[in-house]
Amino acid sequence: MAAQTALIHSLAPATDMDPRSITNDERMRLSGPGLRIFANIANEWGLSEKDRLAVLGQPGRSTYHGWLAKAQAGAAVRLPLDGLLRISAVLGIYKALKLIFVRDGQGLAWLTAPNDGTTFGGQPPLALVVSGTQDGLYLVRRYLDAWHGGQASAPLAGANFEHTPIVDDDLVFA
Repeated sequence: MAAQTALIHSLAPATDMDPRSITNDERMRLSGPGLRIFANIANEWGLSEKDRLAVLGQPGRSTYHGWLAKAQAGAAVRLPLDGLLRISAVLGIYKALKLIFVRDGQGLAWLTAPNDGTTFGGQPPLALVVSGTQDGLYLVRRYLDAWHGGQASAPLAGANFEHTPIVDDDLVFA
């Protein structure tokens, strides 16, 4: 778990970091571990092959499976920068869900439940994650980061995310 946490921090771009400054050697170092963690998260979230390809920016099916086979065998693999940035966003979403939701299954329930909040327009946040765009990934990540940081509304006490999504009417201003 400590290695996974360290990788999450190493893939998460710093606010002042220019992604173009990532060298080929760094991409090579991060790609295999990043792909392995991505596959584990995708399994946990129940993502189909089509969804996994969309999240990674639509690489060819054989390309994806080749990358994954190399990564799982511990062989050298180098993802495109776009793929690493997308994996970074997934890791950020995963981490935020674990920080916000303390009980197993709550984060996944929130991610997959319809959400009537203005950010999601009635669709589950996972729909944005698997939309195939970096914007969708980073919208969910920024939303969760803001929520964790106190900049977005928190769930009501006792809310059941398996059956009741949070909607704008749930917000109370005192």
